[in-house]
Amino acid sequence: MNAPHATFGPLLRAHRTARALSQERLADRAEVSPRHLSCLETGRAAPSREMVLVLGSALDLPLRDRNDLLSAAGYAPVYAAAGLDGAAA
Repeated sequence: MNAPHATFGPLLRAHRTARALSQERLADRAEVSPRHLSCLETGRAAPSREMVLVLGSALDLPLRDRNDLLSAAGYAPVYAAAGLDGAAA
């Protein structure tokens, strides 16, 4: 049985490494301990909805990627998708 947050950790790590950030640097930006961030990335801890949003902001992710992080953690997306014409998709 896979927990909803099972895909969150690897996705978080991928976004962090794509931005060339260490766990320590991201933890500092998100105002959490490096140990907690490590536990989130390895799946030893499940993130709260608020923590997912904080990490998405600390990583300066586009809203679509923040929604993907929320989904990977088992939460509903919070940002509406809009087409180029401004209509919600």
